[in-house]
Amino acid sequence: MGIGYSCPVPGRYGLLVSYTSAQLSACALAIAAAGRKLGAQGLTPATSSNFSMRLDTAHAAITISGCDKDTLTPDDVMVIDMDGRAVGTSARPSAETLLHTQIYHHYADANAVLHTHSRTQTVASRLFATTGVVRLEGYELLKAIAGHTTHTACIDVPVFPNTQDMPELVARVEAWIQTDKPLYGYLIDGHGIYTWGRDMAEAERHIEAFEFLLGCELDLLLLNKTRSSV
Repeated sequence: MGIGYSCPVPGRYGLLVSYTSAQLSACALAIAAAGRKLGAQGLTPATSSNFSMRLDTAHAAITISGCDKDTLTPDDVMVIDMDGRAVGTSARPSAETLLHTQIYHHYADANAVLHTHSRTQTVASRLFATTGVVRLEGYELLKAIAGHTTHTACIDVPVFPNTQDMPELVARVEAWIQTDKPLYGYLIDGHGIYTWGRDMAEAERHIEAFEFLLGCELDLLLLNKTRSSV
């Protein structure tokens, strides 16, 4: 059993919650492994992307800002509370931390959140920004997204306008969530994708599935344009 860490957290979380050092170590190892895996696939160029895992109802482990994700180690992971504040460290979390905690607030079964910046994701976000959504349907690989069992499924991936004003971006995502429309992931214009899962393995599967499906959509658009010009 690991050492218990306790941190007083005001407001909605109550007076005291705790997680163990063993839990933190396991999450840090999983996050570092995900960084190396996704980085090897070219999904995290430069120091882009950020990853997190839920520790308990009031805390999450998240990548420290500015780290190269394809060389992540457990030392590159820190703890935040669900208001995005650093816990027990002077390190700075990702500027997009509130997008992670937003998912944990709304989806009780989300225990890992991944944000990547592949070329495919970024191009798709620019191309579909005007319509505000990418509709994915008819693909066998839709069954890789949790809760889907047939290629006849239809998933809408919203594309939100980018901004450096994080509360504004959080509000845009919140507006979608409040409509009660299904949400399995979303793109940010000129940026990348956010998706999540019940554990890190499921979140990684979702990243890889969306990467493939978005690539198919881009290829189809190019092929259709080529055919129409012949």
